[in-house]
Amino acid sequence: MEHRDLIEMVAYTPFLDPINAFQGWWYFLMVPLCFGISVIYRALKLQSLEHYWRAVLTMTTQIVLVLVGLGLALVVVVMQIIPRLPSE
Repeated sequence: MEHRDLIEMVAYTPFLDPINAFQGWWYFLMVPLCFGISVIYRALKLQSLEHYWRAVLTMTTQIVLVLVGLGLALVVVVMQIIPRLPSE
């Protein structure tokens, strides 16, 4: 191991230099995350587990659609509205 590699390894700061291992496909992890949140939330809030899985899938779909909608709204604001604001 070279001296330079050792210095870079010691100087690693996780919040300033994040690892880009999942950068290309991190958004696919949104569905299992939303599913897990829905499973736990619905298990705690439903009185009976009669329609449990339907409620879980409905909530998962709602969360994913809201996140996609918020992402699209943010894209519109950043790409369309902010460039049209007058500058000083």
